[in-house]
Amino acid sequence: MTDGADSIVVSGGYRDDRDYGDLIIYTGQGGNDPNTKRQVADQELVRGNIGLVLSCDNGLPVRVVRGAKGDTAYSPEHGYRYDGLFSVTRYWSQPGLDGFLVWQFELCQFSDSVSQVPGHKLPESTETEQNNGPAPRAQGTVQRLVRNTAMGSRVKALHGFACQVCGTCLETLTGRYAEAAHIRPLGRPHNGPDITSNVLCLCPNCHVQFDRLAIYVDEDRTVRQTRTGKEIAVLRSAPKHHVDPEQLAYQKALCRPSTPDDTLIEPGDTVIQLVEHEGEMVPIIWTADEDQ
Repeated sequence: MTDGADSIVVSGGYRDDRDYGDLIIYTGQGGNDPNTKRQVADQELVRGNIGLVLSCDNGLPVRVVRGAKGDTAYSPEHGYRYDGLFSVTRYWSQPGLDGFLVWQFELCQFSDSVSQVPGHKLPESTETEQNNGPAPRAQGTVQRLVRNTAMGSRVKALHGFACQVCGTCLETLTGRYAEAAHIRPLGRPHNGPDITSNVLCLCPNCHVQFDRLAIYVDEDRTVRQTRTGKEIAVLRSAPKHHVDPEQLAYQKALCRPSTPDDTLIEPGDTVIQLVEHEGEMVPIIWTADEDQ
């Protein structure tokens, strides 16, 4: 598969789904008992799941169809309804409500996409044969996270705009360039804090790898590849920039989540499990002993 996912259906098929109208936390396919809606096996990054990953990585839009069995606040009373184009903005894997690993995808609706969610009205057609001028424009209101850009600017300045993973310092016509990367993502369902201890200074390449869960940081600040576990760097530090180890543990759990019944756990291993608490995903960190 190289073209990404064409469409998804949100209709109450998975217990871990969350629908907020213009933002959807969509659970991937696989490992689900269609009769009970409960997970009975781990999901894998195959078929439709890899398609949604490709849609995210390549910026491809996804059509969203809602069914009557979904969240009543945003679903049709009967049958199915096309609700417009959404962008896959993030993906991760974590233990779901039933304890098995699920792939989840954050989808945000394009601001100019047609929607039939309650509160959104379809515009009346004003097309005429003579209407061949510039596309019309209309005012609208969109809710979005307000990021504190000063936080990112401070972190980048503390590191001299050098990447904390690879050390690269890019020089542009306007000066040095780096990107501020939130360790624990902002917004639902992660709800990460917009503070300097939750921000890293990264080059564009490492930023993409970090956000796409291709790399993570161990407890000893070793940076590893998710796919192989290979050590690639040691996270660089700056005297006045404290990096919160709990936020690093959270991002690592999204990359390589562990569950208490994982047969590969050995005594002394640090185990990180994400659990949902009051609408937020909270990392539980513990060390395996001889009895586990």
